[in-house]
Amino acid sequence: MSKKIDRRDFIKGAAITGAGLALGGGLLYGRRALAELLAAGQADIDRAIRDHKQGLISDENAQATVEAYMTSGGGPGYSRVVHVHDPDATSWNGSGWYGNAVSQSVVSDMMRTGLQRLTGQSSWDGIWSALFTQVQPLGYQAGQKIAIKVNFNNSGEGCGDNDSEIDALPQPVSALIAGLLQAGVQEQDIWLYDATKGGRYIPDRFRVPIANAYPNVSFYGKGECSGVQQSTFTGVDASLQVTFSDPDGNLTSRLLPDLLYYATYVINMPILKQHGIHPVTLGFKNHFGSLNNIIRGGNDDLHAYISPSNSLYDSNYSPLVDIYINPNIKNKTILIIGDGLYAAPGATQAPTQWATFGNDYPNSLFFAVDPVAMDCVMTDFVVTEWTWIKSHAHDYLFCAQEAGLGTCEGTRSNPGGDPWQAPYGSGYEDIEYIRVTS
Repeated sequence: MSKKIDRRDFIKGAAITGAGLALGGGLLYGRRALAELLAAGQADIDRAIRDHKQGLISDENAQATVEAYMTSGGGPGYSRVVHVHDPDATSWNGSGWYGNAVSQSVVSDMMRTGLQRLTGQSSWDGIWSALFTQVQPLGYQAGQKIAIKVNFNNSGEGCGDNDSEIDALPQPVSALIAGLLQAGVQEQDIWLYDATKGGRYIPDRFRVPIANAYPNVSFYGKGECSGVQQSTFTGVDASLQVTFSDPDGNLTSRLLPDLLYYATYVINMPILKQHGIHPVTLGFKNHFGSLNNIIRGGNDDLHAYISPSNSLYDSNYSPLVDIYINPNIKNKTILIIGDGLYAAPGATQAPTQWATFGNDYPNSLFFAVDPVAMDCVMTDFVVTEWTWIKSHAHDYLFCAQEAGLGTCEGTRSNPGGDPWQAPYGSGYEDIEYIRVTS
């Protein structure tokens, strides 16, 4: 496959052609619209590059695009997904809680390596400056809150939850916090949350090791657990309302938790796993855990619109996109970290070893700033392991791409890429997939 066009290639191409780029095709952007486009987020810049590749921008506006790129900032990595794999990360033999069989030192090394490769920065200061400045030009300032969305879909046993149904692990979160502190972030500015249904249980086995190491970090979920503050949904600002554009008009609005309004930055930490209703449950669906309510009476149920077997399902619509485009998520998210240390064949199941990873656990962490590219690559791993779920697995990602949220590999008729194609990365053209293996 040909090498993808990133920001550097785009500028280099302009330098070679001199006065302009010979593209052909019609005029897509007027100068004012183009300026607005390039002042927007990474997803909009990605769209400009895609249109350039398809020859949809005139010579004049292509050159204007190049000049704007030369003078603009932009986020780290154009639709880049970094996958760090280390088989020594986990050692679970099926006995006890799998979370006790994770190497903190290995995971911490994986975290730093992944963020270095994602941002192109070697130091923690450089890494976090590159990420924070996507949202705030001056980067992090003391008092600015960082909301980290973790996943406790299976913590129903309560604060003492002790089963092995897959949930968030403390080790990658601890590694993330350690890196933030190295860059000068204050502990009290870090919030960990799962807010679904008024708050999930944040189990002691997750909270205690983090709280012992970082006592000023806050936890938001179900307030019944020690050290956990209750998630609230008072609608303190109108922007917290999520409205849906479902074609049948069944879905009523929901609320995001108040903490997302007060947060300056958001980090999304989904788990690599299949689902039972939706084909996969990854970064976009992790924000079901940011809503006050999922299921309401009759057809006012978000699950109906993500289940391909439901008559209300439409491959051209996904409520996951309506949630993500809310400004408290879209405009604040600086990073997605996919936890594939174990991964699971279902939303409520225990980790299993994967045939595609040599009958071992995936032992992987994924890093991206493009939410669509991230979910696209993780989806590709899931559907390669369980090929029978491939139908409709990428539908929501093309809805998200069409909404300007990022890049998915392939087309609706031929979706996704091949993360296993050698050499690694060659299975993608629109996404820059980088694998680092220890």
